[in-house]
Amino acid sequence: MGCRLPGDIDSPAALWNLLMEGREAVGAPPPGRDASAPAAGTSADAQAAHLPGGYLTDVSRFDADFFGVSGREADVLDPQHRLLLEVVWEALEHAGLPPNGLAGSRTGVYTGLSYNDYMDQLVGLPQELEGSILTNGHCVAAGRISYLLGLHGPSIALDTACSSSLVAFHLACQALLREECDLALAAGVNLMLTPRTTRSFTRMGMLSPTGRCHTFDAAADGFVRGEGCGAVVLKRLTDARRDGDRILALVRGSAVNQDGRSDGLAAPSSTAQQALYRTALTQAGVDPAQISLIEAHGTGTPVGDPAEFTSLAAVYGNGLSPCALGSVKTNLGHLEPAAGITGLIKTVLCLQQGVIPPNLHFTSWHPAIAADATRFFIPVEPTQWPGRQPVRLAAVSSFGFSGTNAHVILQQPPRPSRRAGLPAPRQPKSAPPEVILVAAGSHRALPAAA
Repeated sequence: MGCRLPGDIDSPAALWNLLMEGREAVGAPPPGRDASAPAAGTSADAQAAHLPGGYLTDVSRFDADFFGVSGREADVLDPQHRLLLEVVWEALEHAGLPPNGLAGSRTGVYTGLSYNDYMDQLVGLPQELEGSILTNGHCVAAGRISYLLGLHGPSIALDTACSSSLVAFHLACQALLREECDLALAAGVNLMLTPRTTRSFTRMGMLSPTGRCHTFDAAADGFVRGEGCGAVVLKRLTDARRDGDRILALVRGSAVNQDGRSDGLAAPSSTAQQALYRTALTQAGVDPAQISLIEAHGTGTPVGDPAEFTSLAAVYGNGLSPCALGSVKTNLGHLEPAAGITGLIKTVLCLQQGVIPPNLHFTSWHPAIAADATRFFIPVEPTQWPGRQPVRLAAVSSFGFSGTNAHVILQQPPRPSRRAGLPAPRQPKSAPPEVILVAAGSHRALPAAA
C-alpha cells in the first residue's frame, strides 16, 4: 500500500500513528490556496474561501527526471497525475516489487479521480505549451502509469464521484478473477487547487460550517473536504503464496451498484445500500454477524448518515458480537474520489493490528439513528478487536454523489508460511548490521532520497 494524506502522512505506518493518537489533520488552506479573491463575491463565496479542509502541505514539487517526464510536459502536468505516479511507485516498493521490473507484464492499472482543478491554473498558457494540456485528461492518469512501467494489462481511469477509488478497487479485483491481468494496481487521488468546487458545495449547504466531520453524531452538520492519494497492489492469493509475497489482507468479496431513482440525483437510497451489502456478503460467503468493523461512508451529513445507518442496521445490525462503526473522514476530511481507497487502507491496518483506532468528534448518536436495538458502537478510544470470531472480518463502504455505490469485505492476513524448500531462518545471537537500499533516478536526487 502507499498513501499521501493530510497531516504530512506519507506512508501507511504514518497513517496508523495518526489514527491511534486520535489526531485530526484538518486545518486552514495552505498559502496560495485560501481563495482570498472569490469570484462572485457572495457570502457563500467568502465562506468557501477560508473553510478548513484536509490539505497536503505541498503539491508543487515533482521529480520529473525520475519519471521520464520532459520539462515542457512537467510544466503543465496535473499535480493529481504526479501524485498517482509517486504513490503507485511507493506502493510497489512497499510490496517488494521493483517497479522497473514489471515491463511487459500483465499488470492492470485502475485509477479513480473526479476533478480537474488544475485546468483553471493554466489560463493564458504560452502557445508552445498548449499541446501538452491534452495529457491532463483523466484517461492519461492511468495510461501514464502503464506507459512508464511498460505494463500490458488493462489501464482504466474512472469517475463515479466519491466512490471512484473503491469502484476502481472492485474492478481491479474482478480483472484478477477473470485473469485479465496477473497483478493489479488500484488507486485514487483528489486535490483542491481552486475554490470553484468548494463554492458549489457551500451553496448547496453540504459542507460543515464547524469544519468537522461529525460522523453519526448529533452534531452532524455536513462534511469537510480533503485531498490526498492512496494506492494498493493486488494479486490472486494463489499467486501471492507461490511468489512468497507478504500478504496484508484478503479480499473476500466486493460489489458495486446504483441508487437508481431515489429522492434526488444526489440523495442516498437505503434500499440500494442494503442490496449492495447483501451482494458483497454473498460473494464473500460471509455471514453479516461475522463482521466486526465497518468503515462507513460516514460523511457526517444529517441526511446521509441516518440513511446509511438504517441500511447497515437492516443487514449487519443483528448478532451477539459487537460491531464497530468508524470513518477516517473524522481524521482527514472527505477525500471524495480518494475516500474509498483511504478507508480501505485504514481497514487493512486495523485487520493487521487487531485494534480499532478512535473515531473522532463523536459524543452521542444522531437523533434520527436508533442504535440501541443494534450491535453497533462507535469506538472513541483505541479498542481491541471486538468479539471472538475465529478470523477478523471487516467491511468498507463508499457511496458516490453520482449514485454509484461500492462495498468490500476484507479478512485479516493469513499466517505467513515458509516457502517450500527453504530452510528456516536462523535467529542470530546479536543483531547483524542492516543494509538499506536507497534508490534514486539521478546523482542529484540521491542525497535527498537518503
